[in-house]
Amino acid sequence: MQQTSTDLIIIGGGPIGLACALAAKNNGLGYVVLEKGCLVNSLYHYPVNMTFFSTSERLEIGGIPFVSNQPKPGRNEALEYYRRVAVAAKLNIRLFEKAETIVRESGQFEINTSAGNHFTAKYVIIATGFHDLPYLLNVPGEELPKVTHYYNDPHFYAFQKVLVAGANNSAVDAALETWRKGADVTMVIRKGEIGRRVKYWVKPDIENRISEGSIKAYFNSTITAIRETEVDIQTPDGPVTIANDMVIAATGYQPDLPFLRKAGIELSADETRKPAYNPDTHETNVPGIYLAGVICGGMDTHSLFIENSREHAEKIISHIIAAK
Repeated sequence: MQQTSTDLIIIGGGPIGLACALAAKNNGLGYVVLEKGCLVNSLYHYPVNMTFFSTSERLEIGGIPFVSNQPKPGRNEALEYYRRVAVAAKLNIRLFEKAETIVRESGQFEINTSAGNHFTAKYVIIATGFHDLPYLLNVPGEELPKVTHYYNDPHFYAFQKVLVAGANNSAVDAALETWRKGADVTMVIRKGEIGRRVKYWVKPDIENRISEGSIKAYFNSTITAIRETEVDIQTPDGPVTIANDMVIAATGYQPDLPFLRKAGIELSADETRKPAYNPDTHETNVPGIYLAGVICGGMDTHSLFIENSREHAEKIISHIIAAK
């Protein structure tokens, strides 16, 4: 077991966690970034062909330019950019080391990790995003190996009977990309239309493929059971059973709010479960613990993005420096 004492622990090695690390380093603070997976782990789990809504300059952190081949960069370009940022700035990052507990003792925070290491710091920034926990279908058969909540590469699904659950960007990308690789694709959508947040240059594509019958879609419908070679669907016209090889449950993700509660951070009583923090400083109701990035929105995961969360880093570090 390793014991380390520093000024600041940053939990989460995504773009906003890295922005906090850059700001900390630029202001002479000692810090350690703890990331439970690989560098920018959430982005790594995006589909390989994903394109961002944002232009490259809106994804920049620490004033380091992000040059991409197209105005809207793809996943691989973003992974390379953030890796180069980490290398160029020589950021102090501990990968594949999950922060498991945060306890305040004698004016310091004690953090224990999955690697058995122990850290103490006066300040903590939680920048864990919202890709930790997928929304489950909660139906029989969801545990089968053919079911995934993390769609990645369309080639894997070539010539298979694929069911895609969901109607937003991840689901639409999965449906179109696997269909173009030769899959027989069926979508199951809880509401009566494709999601309104679907990228504007993709939405007409999926609607046209459904309209012409290339991709089958059951609207106002839900999955009720999954078996090795079939899936049961409840539709407005009654139950339907279809032949199936693979299920992509692109039903979205949620932040690890229990982790915040265990640290003493209060959550709102409404459905957003928004954490308590000062929007001017991003300090929570627990003095010395700050929130950065999408986690600030609680269950409202569509209000914050990289481009409008980058400023959190400077707000937090400025407050910490002023308090020292």
